[in-house]
Amino acid sequence: MQQGEIAIQDFGPDHIEGAVALSRQENWPHRPQDWQMALQLSSGAVALDDQGRVAGTILVTPYGADCAMINMVIVDRNVRGKGLGRRLMEQAFDLAGDRPLRLVATTDGMPLYEKLGFVPSGTILQHQGKVAELGALDGVEVASADDLPDIKALDRDAYGADREALIDALAERGQFAVIRRNGAIEAYAAIRPFGRGEVIGPVIAGSYDEAKALIAFFASTRPGAFLRVDTDSRTGIAGWLEEIGLAHAGGGVAMHRPPKNGAEQIRPKVYALANQALG
Repeated sequence: MQQGEIAIQDFGPDHIEGAVALSRQENWPHRPQDWQMALQLSSGAVALDDQGRVAGTILVTPYGADCAMINMVIVDRNVRGKGLGRRLMEQAFDLAGDRPLRLVATTDGMPLYEKLGFVPSGTILQHQGKVAELGALDGVEVASADDLPDIKALDRDAYGADREALIDALAERGQFAVIRRNGAIEAYAAIRPFGRGEVIGPVIAGSYDEAKALIAFFASTRPGAFLRVDTDSRTGIAGWLEEIGLAHAGGGVAMHRPPKNGAEQIRPKVYALANQALG
């Protein structure tokens, strides 16, 4: 297959079946529903070979005008080493406009991302497995629809960008839990179906104990269920996740590409980061 035989097009719903097959080639757990949610929140590009098969994917999820997250970057193993990854990244830059960019890099992808101006900002640890039986911690409650504006405000402050559309999509598919103090929401977590089971995240909290309480709130009602949580390595919560049955199962390097007019401010108040809510 020659590189000239591969065309780049806008990613549309008709490409999801091929994208699922490509992600399964990488042993990623994404179901068609997971790709659909990612596409709902994103714009993207797809590479098609001369038979019309999906040979590469990339999605760009804008968070207002503040930044954009690059997700679901996959190149078919049969066409790697021919510059297709760079072509897809160039499409992503066009889609993102002037927004600062973030992504989570695999070991294979890091050399390209570094050449394109991305710099590391942290390490993401993926934990998954069948959760042990455990008791819920006090102080956590199920959120209602009336809580969504406050959840969005808290998320915006912690993440440093407007993820309102993501919060709405999570509310459509899953459930939120919150911690309140004096009537105000101080921390929150979300859970939704994903891959082999459910994913807990994002988790926005001001301390290790709050993050642990939020995760335990969901896990305590699902003994034996398959759960996934991704966490920033700086949070120190990885050991506890392993204790409750969620083994370390990989991860990646969080990276960002500052805008041309200055460095982006990275504000990690997030004590358990699960932005794999998309990928």
